[in-house]
Amino acid sequence: MGLNVLIVDDDFINRTLLKSILKKNPGVSNMTEAENGSDALDKVKADSTIDIVLLDIVMPILDGVEFLKIFRGNPIFNNIPVIVLSTDDTRKGEVMDLGANDFLRKPIKEDDLFTKIRQWTA
Repeated sequence: MGLNVLIVDDDFINRTLLKSILKKNPGVSNMTEAENGSDALDKVKADSTIDIVLLDIVMPILDGVEFLKIFRGNPIFNNIPVIVLSTDDTRKGEVMDLGANDFLRKPIKEDDLFTKIRQWTA
């Protein structure tokens, strides 16, 4: 069975772009979208089949940093890898310290994303 990827980004265009990239990956079978960290927490609590989270940092309501604090504070989610996707390299150290598994700079390159997904879900 393929991977279930949770895409967390407040920007509809970014989510659509990520979905179109992920559709090219034969290892991905399902994609779930969330518009902010709060929405993402609800989705991951409701769906125990999520294999990996692709997380934006700057979002309204609950941003990626706050999401990581809550997400990694719950031992149930410690085995789910989180790849942060951001245009802001200055936050890389902060999100890595909070439990992100990896970081990719936007705009996302398909090959880089697929490599990271394979690395963290193998």
